[in-house]
Amino acid sequence: MTRVWQWNRPVTVREVLEDLQQERSIAYTTVMTVMDNLHQKGWVRREAEGRAYRYTAVSTRAAYSAALMNEAWSTSDNPAAALVAFFGMMSAEQREALRDAVRIVQPAEPEVTPEAAHSPEPALSPEPEASPESADSPAPPPAAEGDSAAPGTAPGR
Repeated sequence: MTRVWQWNRPVTVREVLEDLQQERSIAYTTVMTVMDNLHQKGWVRREAEGRAYRYTAVSTRAAYSAALMNEAWSTSDNPAAALVAFFGMMSAEQREALRDAVRIVQPAEPEVTPEAAHSPEPALSPEPEASPESADSPAPPPAAEGDSAAPGTAPGR
C-alpha cells in the first residue's frame, strides 16, 4: 500500500515489483498475491489493462490510519483511559498536531465576557410578522433551480 499511496496514481504489479527490487529480492508472484489480497480486502480497486491490472488506492493513507485508530479505540472497555494513555505516548509535535486537528474539526467557541457569563440567557422571540414597511423592501433573489443551500454556505456541504 505504501507504494500505491506514494505514487498516488494507478500502478501495475510490475511497477511495484521493480520498485521493491531496488531494496530487496522479491518474486513477481509475491507482489501479485499481495496486490490481489489488497483488492479482495477492498483497499484497492483494479482495472484491466491488457493482460495486467492497474491498482488504485480506495482511500488515502490518512483515512486508513484514522480508521485503524478508531477501530482500536472502539474496542477498548474504557475509551477515555485509552485516549489518556495514547496521548501520554505522543511527542510534543504529535500533541501539537492533535491540537491543530481539534481546532479544524471543532468550531471556535464564542468569547464569553465576564458580564455575559453572569447574565441570564436572552429569551428567544418568535419571528416578527411582516410589516407594511417590509412589503416595500426588495425580496431576496430566488434560489437557483436545484439549489437548496442556505445563503452563505458552500454548495454540496
